Amino acid sequence: MSTAKAQTRGAFMAAQASPSTRDRIALIDMIRAGLTVKMVDDAARALGLSFKDLADYGVIAPRTLTHSKKSGKFSPTQSNRVARFFRVFRWALDTLGSTEKAKTWLNRPTRALGGQMPADLLDTEEGARLVEDLLFRIDHGMAT
Repeated sequence: MSTAKAQTRGAFMAAQASPSTRDRIALIDMIRAGLTVKMVDDAARALGLSFKDLADYGVIAPRTLTHSKKSGKFSPTQSNRVARFFRVFRWALDTLGSTEKAKTWLNRPTRALGGQMPADLLDTEEGARLVEDLLFRIDHGMAT
């Protein structure tokens, strides 16, 4: 999948879920170039989310969102943050079965995360990994 092809509707989500190294490298290239507002909007809608949800989760600051909508693109740093959130949200959605259940789980303090809400940990890669570890444990019946 070339970067140009990857810009098409839904390509971001497909690349993020793909086991193909080529697709994942194309995704990295998209993130480094900055995701378009359309790509992020399409991906959010595919997950049952909105830009307001992304702002509410602290993924994109409202002011940044306004600026990015004007420019049509997010910075590479913002794109990486969005990609990380979508990766974790998709896993929560797959594990818990619905957008509403995933949203509720992300916003509920969890004993397995030291009483923190999973959403509050997604601002760093290490926090996201900790949340992903918990989702893995839930998927395999090992959560405490």
